[in-house]
Formats: sequence, structure tokens, C-alpha cells
Amino acid sequence: MDEEYDVIVLGTGLKECILSGMLSVSGKKVLHMDRNKYYGGESASLTPLEELYTYFKNDSKPSERYGRGRDWNVDLIPKFLMANGQLVKLLIHTGVTRYLEFKSVEGSYVYRSGKIHKVPANETEALGSGLMGIFEKRRFRSFLQFVQDFDVNDQKTWKNFDCKNETMAKCFEKFGLDANTAEFSGHALALHRDDTYLQRPAADTLQRVKLYSESLARYGKSPYLYPLYGLGELPQGFARLSAIYGGTYMLDKPCDEIVMEGGKVVGVKSAGETAKCGMVICDPSYAQEQCKKVGQVVRAICIMDHPVPNTKDSLSTQLIIPQKQVDRKSDIYVCCVSYTHAVAAKNFFLALVATNVETADPVAELRPGLDLLGPVLEKFVHVSDCYEPLDDGIESQLFISKSYDATTHFETTCNDVLDIFRRATGADFDFSKVKHNLEDIE
Repeated sequence: MDEEYDVIVLGTGLKECILSGMLSVSGKKVLHMDRNKYYGGESASLTPLEELYTYFKNDSKPSERYGRGRDWNVDLIPKFLMANGQLVKLLIHTGVTRYLEFKSVEGSYVYRSGKIHKVPANETEALGSGLMGIFEKRRFRSFLQFVQDFDVNDQKTWKNFDCKNETMAKCFEKFGLDANTAEFSGHALALHRDDTYLQRPAADTLQRVKLYSESLARYGKSPYLYPLYGLGELPQGFARLSAIYGGTYMLDKPCDEIVMEGGKVVGVKSAGETAKCGMVICDPSYAQEQCKKVGQVVRAICIMDHPVPNTKDSLSTQLIIPQKQVDRKSDIYVCCVSYTHAVAAKNFFLALVATNVETADPVAELRPGLDLLGPVLEKFVHVSDCYEPLDDGIESQLFISKSYDATTHFETTCNDVLDIFRRATGADFDFSKVKHNLEDIE
């Protein structure tokens, strides 16, 4: 412990493990510590099933009908990977794919006017969608064709629309799309969490919709992937990567103090020993005095014996309820995985409903999502505080990740990882060096 490191990483949540792996591969000497005896932190995967009951301080025991406890791997914060997204590229770039096996998610859906609809993301699906009338379908088809050809660095593909200065609201107006089409495009395709994107430059949203479409094209059913045996495999995969490149891991190792001198990190103290370093990366629980609370997220983990109704019996599903559909300021997210992803016993399903807390009754805020699940066998509800760092950490060299949001996809998580990497190293991560071969994730 009494050694000197380039970087000390505190907490083994997914963000911290990705950064530990990336920095180790970059030649940094890394010490990675966690006060817990297990990997994952707030985003841990619990196995056997009994651990889920223990975590939520549920005095009862799992019913025998659920089979063997070791057949369950329950993610506290399940999130899907976009097939052509940033996390998959990071996995391939770092070689972590050799430790993991993925399976596509079967369906991507959006809620509107009391019904669940398949999300259309190509011309064929648009023409068959119940979300739009025949004339709107033609307009939406033109919009998708525009997006597929769009290149933010090539003005010839902008079709006389200044995507860097004109708003996304103006873009929808250009194609004559109505408010309903704009809503599911912004929330279920571009994955925006609220409607503020409408008044921002269109380029970001157009790239997001294009990413969705490109990811969908890889597998056809949905744009999402999920690892077999749950997300717990991801932080462990990056931990193995870091170890290969000389990183040192210590679980069940408390952090007594992040040592500062002159307002700058110089080390970490644990059990009377001090490890010196030039930089610390951690989750908010290790440096709450350097963070601000920005809200809360409420999540319900549900055990079921059936798929989500009205999703064509999909064995895994992403479902987004846009904010305005239920008179809210933020979306409600529903995701469902099952025994096909080796996270539950045969013929059982795990669903998560999550959203930002907006009232004094968080559980009631989940009701629109829970009502779509049908009969639930067990339900575990948890409200989490969300924190962000007070500053960018460049001066102090203390880089703190943001708390996990309510989304059930990894794009916002990756944005935070890449932002921390940029601030910590002074350089952007270069995705152009990534060989994105489909065989690497199959």
C-alpha cells in the first residue's frame, strides 16, 4: 500500500472500472480500491437470488418456485448497450470483449396514447407503424432517409439546413413532422430525457437518431445488446484488463481519507497507510463533500413469470414512456431481461422501472410503468440520491463521476466516462483507432 501510483481509483462501479482499464492500457500505474467485498458498487450484479433480498433488507426468503438461487444475476441498475455505441467501441478497443458474451435485446418500444408501439427506425418499419397516419409515414420516411445520409462534417448532406445553428424543432418543422412523431423520435430514437433538446442545435439529435438506426441495422430486432450473466461481468472484465497491464486491485479496502496538499491530491490513506498518487478518480460516495445533490432516481426491480404484455412476447425489451404521455417533466424507462440472458431461472423475467423523482411520492411516479408489466411476483423499490461534482477536478486532480441516471441505456454513462478521461489526460479518446468488427461481440 505504501507505494506511489499515477492514478488511484476508488470504487469498482462500471465507470470507475472502465477508466481504470483505459488508463492502465495507456501505461499508467493504477491502484484500484473498493470498500466493498464485491465489484460493481451502486451498479452491482447480485447473485445468488438471496443476495437481492439481503440488499433490500427483506426478511423473507425467495420462493422455492424461483429455482436455484445461483441461476439468478440481478443487476441493481440494468442498462442496455447500443450495438454501435460508445461502450461497445470501448469494449473492442480495450479487448474486454474476450471476457464477455452478448445477446441482442428483442424489442424496442415506445408508449403513446395508452398503447405500446414498436419503435420504427427504418423505412419498412415506418410504413407499417401504428404510430402515424399514411401521410405522416411518408414525411417520417423522408426524415429517416435524410438522417441516414447525414454527416455532420459534410455540409452537402445537410440538405440546405444549417444543423449546427438551427434548432431540432426547426428540423422537425422542415420535414412537416407533427408533435407526436417528433416526440417518439426525440425520446425513443435520440434517447433524450426531456424536451429541452428541441431548442438546441439539431446536429446532436440527428447524430443520435443515426446511431440508433445504425445499431438497429446490426441485428434487426432492436439496437440494444445485453451481456449474458448480467452487467456484473463488465466491471470485472475491465478489472482483468487493468490487472493484465499491471493494475493493482484491492477489494474490502476502506478509504479513510483522500489526502490533499495545497488543494491538490497527493494520495489516499487507508488503515494507517498512505498510497501516494498524482490523481484520484472516484464515485461520489468517496467524496461527497466535493459533490452537489442534483435530484433523485426511483427504481423498482420486478420478478415476473411472463414477458411485458403487448411486446409480441419479446423475451427482452426496452420501453420508453415519454414525459408528456403521463404529464411529467422526465421520461419513465422500462427494461426487461430474462432467462435467455442467463440472469434469471428458466421461464422467469426481471423488469426494471425507473424515473427521476418529481414529487413527494416516488413510488407512485412509477405507476405508469408498473401498470404495463402485468402481474408482478416480487417488487423491490429503491430511491437513490444523484450527485455531480462541484467542479471539473482539473486543478485538484480529483475526478468524480456522476451518479447513474434513470435511463436504461449506457450512452449517458459513456459520455461521463469520456468526459472524465478528457479532463484527466488532457486528450479526447480517439474512436477512429477502433476496429469495429461484428465478430468481436458475437
